[in-house]
Amino acid sequence: MNEQVPEAMRWSTENCTISRTMEILGDKWTFHVLRELFVGVRRFEDIRTRAGVPRQVLTDRLAALIERGLIRRHPYRLPGQRERYEYRLTQAGLDLYPVLVAMIQWGDQHLPLDGGPPIESRHRGDCDAHVTVVLRCEAGHEPTPREVALRPGPTAKPRALAG
Repeated sequence: MNEQVPEAMRWSTENCTISRTMEILGDKWTFHVLRELFVGVRRFEDIRTRAGVPRQVLTDRLAALIERGLIRRHPYRLPGQRERYEYRLTQAGLDLYPVLVAMIQWGDQHLPLDGGPPIESRHRGDCDAHVTVVLRCEAGHEPTPREVALRPGPTAKPRALAG
């Protein structure tokens, strides 16, 4: 009997990009915080109230996002009050926008609500068309997911074989 072993079984996942990304983004609250920043909610109490994030959890997530370079603190002061901070996306944080749009797109397709979506991605300005995320190769083709192969890259390591 000739058992087919998937090619992926030959490669280690110890330095996997997905795993490294999920170390930053993989908890329940991180994308809730990022969502608020993407829609322009920048101040701690506003984020906490709108997203329903427990205070200590929000403090921890903001600190982690700052440490990882996805957001930065920006000082502000209301008249008669002490200096406080609001949170703004860095370029690394802004680069997650397509991920957020893809999550919205997936949710609207697979978890639809009667009456339509609660949030829409729209092109600002005069256009106002829906924005979608599309897979596109460097040659300009738009392959389906089944037409995309995840292959070992230059830093892939062979998997250690068991005993």
